[in-house]
Amino acid sequence: MEITDKNIVSALNKLGIEQLTDMQKSSINAFSEDKDIILLSPTGSGKTIAFLLPLISILKSDTEDVQAVILAPSRELAMQINSVFKSINSQYTSVCCYGGRPTMEEHKTIKSVKPAVIIGTPGRVLDHIDKGNFSCAKVEILIIDEFDKSLEFGFHDEMKEIIENLSNLKKRILTSATDAEEIPDFTGLNSVIRLNYLDNKDDEEERLNLFVVNSPEKDKLETLYKLLCTVGEKQTVVFCNHRESVERVDKFLKSKKLITSIFHGGMEQDYREKSLYKFRNGSSHILVSTDLAARGLDIPEIENIIHYHLPTNQEGFTHRNGRTARWQSYGNSYILLGPEENLPEYIDEDINEYVIPEVLPKPGLPKFVTLYIGKGKKDKINKVDIVGFLFKKGNLSKEDIGKVDVKDHYAFAAISRKKIKQAMTLLKNEKLKGQKILIEEAK
Repeated sequence: MEITDKNIVSALNKLGIEQLTDMQKSSINAFSEDKDIILLSPTGSGKTIAFLLPLISILKSDTEDVQAVILAPSRELAMQINSVFKSINSQYTSVCCYGGRPTMEEHKTIKSVKPAVIIGTPGRVLDHIDKGNFSCAKVEILIIDEFDKSLEFGFHDEMKEIIENLSNLKKRILTSATDAEEIPDFTGLNSVIRLNYLDNKDDEEERLNLFVVNSPEKDKLETLYKLLCTVGEKQTVVFCNHRESVERVDKFLKSKKLITSIFHGGMEQDYREKSLYKFRNGSSHILVSTDLAARGLDIPEIENIIHYHLPTNQEGFTHRNGRTARWQSYGNSYILLGPEENLPEYIDEDINEYVIPEVLPKPGLPKFVTLYIGKGKKDKINKVDIVGFLFKKGNLSKEDIGKVDVKDHYAFAAISRKKIKQAMTLLKNEKLKGQKILIEEAK
């Protein structure tokens, strides 16, 4: 299938994508038909691209009303979808809506931007609808990403009410990484094209190395620490089943001088975003998390998954492992077992044991440190300004600077760990575009 739509071709060029997968091509083709779509594809297979590319080809340029609503089960996934949409740099605008920040701030943005697409979590989008903050009259497209996860998170009633308010829908798209036995009636699906790419896992399984790590103690913390020393500086996610466990494991690892980030649903939004950012930009190479990080997050190049606790079912196990061995890469999954633990029934294959060497290497340190810069977009500061500032005033080279991300009122920059002291000394009391600025290491 050759892509001829000018909007899609332009988007592919801007995203730097040379070749679409079969799943993505099928999705684009399905959008051209007058039917609803159920898209089933594993985590990390590129579903966001699969629905955003055809979406921009059917949006209309002769209206300032909202034309499409995209729902996601978590703020992180909503933000990721919005980031990809903006990267396409089409003529259409979007606004991302989620809890943890003032609704009025989002309302002002909606009024000023006049978005074609609203992207958000079900609860916050419903709040905007109830308050009349945007009109539903011209909304013809509804996309629910990770639909099964949205149900699991308890958004049934919110999604039902949202759909009831979208009375002029012409196309509904549900995406999922699992195949539900039954789709709830409230979705209103009629004639459906079903695209199932869940069975194409053979190659993925060949790229994933699965190991059992036996812990001599019931409390597996020491074994976890030794394993993390062994895997070195590779990006690693440690999965726990409970928020309290995440906090406990993280505290122990920090006491051992490992640099970690944590992620769970009980954290404040700013802390969650900062924690994920430090993991993404290489300022920490260990993320300790609940299953909230198993799906819907844009975290590339994870090499190792460690199951400190095993999930209760095979679906959870699959989604955790889906964070690695993505996009033709290879990865490792380690299962930590205490002396009284056995492999669950859903793991029916023979798994090699990984024996931790007696002599451990020293804990690896991340390549970068995250710098907090107390000015952002609202202060007329952009990425180019910050990079130039770091070059000129911090005496840093291109190799010393990693990912730079500019928010409304602040910015983050990844700086080489070897150069952070130099940079902090040279940047002290310096002005950025004539403005006094707070610069400190992000904690």
